[in-house]
Amino acid sequence: QVQLVESGGGLVQAGGSLRLSCAASGSISRIKTMGWYRQAPGKQRELVAQIAKDSDATNYADSVKGRFTISRDNAKNTVYLQVNSRIPEDTAVYYCRADLFGPGFVRSWGQGTQVAVSS
Repeated sequence: QVQLVESGGGLVQAGGSLRLSCAASGSISRIKTMGWYRQAPGKQRELVAQIAKDSDATNYADSVKGRFTISRDNAKNTVYLQVNSRIPEDTAVYYCRADLFGPGFVRSWGQGTQVAVSS
């Protein structure tokens, strides 16, 4: 298992920037991918972006391409989500996720961090 702690959420104006951080601890060596999801009020949780631990492979939701950037610092066991050009539709709770392999598959979640965008 890994423990994930998100930080960096808050209230920002539309068009502003924010950087979310997710620090991992525990069975770090088993992590293969990490990602960010978000859940807006009344909506299902959706994938925002994900990144492989040992390569530059990334994947983004169409709604955030060109505005969000996911990155990682393996030395700090931390994944970041840089968010630029925020729009009100980005308002949601953002969750960090880690997928672990060997033995078996385990998905771990952070507690979430609230991001609100004012128009």
